[in-house]
Amino acid sequence: MTRSRTVRRPLLAGTAVAVLALVAACGGTADEASDDTTTTVTASPEPEPTTTASPDPSAAPGTGADDAQADAAAPPFPADTSTDTADASADAALTVTDVRVGHHDGFDRVVLELGGTGTPGWRVEYTDAAVADPSDEVVEVAGDAVLRVTVEGTVLPYETGLTEAPIGEPLSAAGSTAVAEAVYLGAFEGQSQALVGVTGEPRPFRAYLLQDPVRVVVDVQG
Repeated sequence: MTRSRTVRRPLLAGTAVAVLALVAACGGTADEASDDTTTTVTASPEPEPTTTASPDPSAAPGTGADDAQADAAAPPFPADTSTDTADASADAALTVTDVRVGHHDGFDRVVLELGGTGTPGWRVEYTDAAVADPSDEVVEVAGDAVLRVTVEGTVLPYETGLTEAPIGEPLSAAGSTAVAEAVYLGAFEGQSQALVGVTGEPRPFRAYLLQDPVRVVVDVQG
């Protein structure tokens, strides 16, 4: 009996023949086809640098850098308008270098910043007349009620070598509802004074101390 035998050609050889035939039909060799294949890589554009502007404390409502620390340290507003006092340290020798007014939701803030040594004290109270102490000179200040802020433990500027805040310059804040105006009156006999004009009837206020830098803060309820 004669057996028929099927001859199996290797698959790879057959595939190679087919590829050569296809390339020949296209008019080139396998190597030419490989060379004609070009891969184009397009570089992604570099992203434009993004610049985020730092917030300007002076552009925000209130007193800028004072706000976060003051809000954390502020005591509750009292239920009345009674005098608020605190004693200065025995070594206090300070100069008021800046006075600021800021508006906040529910109150207005007056900040007296000081430089020198020791810790200041204060006496904050409503007074019947806008006059400078001890001269009794009448001071023009906007508002219906007058809050006198006396900072204790201060000295004349030449003793600290610091520049004192401008004297007699009216200060106010846009949108304020409680403080119409504040005026710094300068230092005398171990204390410095400012008058705060308050709109309407006397309003509850709170006074407290902040450090680094040293500040006496007075908030008047709106």
